[in-house]
Amino acid sequence: MGAYIIRRLLMFIPMLLVLSVVSFVIIQLPPGDMLTTYITQLKRSGVDVSEAEVARLTQMYGLDLPLHMQYIKWFGNLLRGNLGYSFMWQRPVTEIVAERLPLTIFVSLLTTVFVWAVALPIGIYSALHQYSVFDYVFTFIGFLGLSIPGFLLALVLIWFFYSRFGLNMTSLFSPEFLNASWSLAKVLDMMKQIWLPMIIIGMSGTAGLIRTVRGNLLDELRKQYVVTARAKGLPERRVIFKYPVRMAINPLISTIGWTLASIVSGEALVSIIFNIQTIGPVLLQATLSQDMYLAGSITMLLSALTVFGTLVSDILLAWVDPRIRFGRGGN
Repeated sequence: MGAYIIRRLLMFIPMLLVLSVVSFVIIQLPPGDMLTTYITQLKRSGVDVSEAEVARLTQMYGLDLPLHMQYIKWFGNLLRGNLGYSFMWQRPVTEIVAERLPLTIFVSLLTTVFVWAVALPIGIYSALHQYSVFDYVFTFIGFLGLSIPGFLLALVLIWFFYSRFGLNMTSLFSPEFLNASWSLAKVLDMMKQIWLPMIIIGMSGTAGLIRTVRGNLLDELRKQYVVTARAKGLPERRVIFKYPVRMAINPLISTIGWTLASIVSGEALVSIIFNIQTIGPVLLQATLSQDMYLAGSITMLLSALTVFGTLVSDILLAWVDPRIRFGRGGN
């Protein structure tokens, strides 16, 4: 097990290197560049940009270099902790990411806890009571959760709460806390408002997880070792939770590494609707405006978190399932 962890840690460097190349290429695929987009926006607003200023900006951002040299410059600065300067925000990328990363992580972790806390018991119950009324109800709700876009549900619920109860749900904070510094009162106010975005962001993941848990547990319950345990007279609760449930959640543990990145990418439109200051909306705007440094840095950050989360998933999977062995001799 120890040797496996060391091998995976050593794989981090080449994996991140490949991910950085892929991220850079994807950002560069659309026609034009961020400087052209920026100058076009300035001219539309009536600001005249001189040729000298264009040349200065081109040289400063290395846009006059070949594509591979641009990548080397960008990745070299990335290794030194210099994430570059955002054209769109006119601020260092480090400051933008540092402002929004804590709330992003908090919303993502809270959503993950909600998804698991709701989906696991419902999935287990549906498998143990297959074809019951509740199983059909949960199946129907699961299909709705997978089919309805989160941003559409957000708009409908915002309209419903405002029209029926006069509640404005388009912000995480009450008006008196919008521009206030962080304090215990502001955190408590946010906790009162965050439940609706959390449910909408986690809706699709919850619905999919319910179906996965139900299907995996049904497969395990039909296996011979469960039939044998029941034949020997073991208590039903022990038969179910000793091994079948543990085996059924193996695929869920293996996908923990993808959770944060999928939540961040999936909550962008919902965060825009609820005015949540997370990384998702920034990544969307940076990609549309071809803000290379901002979009590339956020993409690399999410990639690094995914790689690290995958390692954590593999370690947890080996701990939960004793059948799994890595390498020769069970190492």
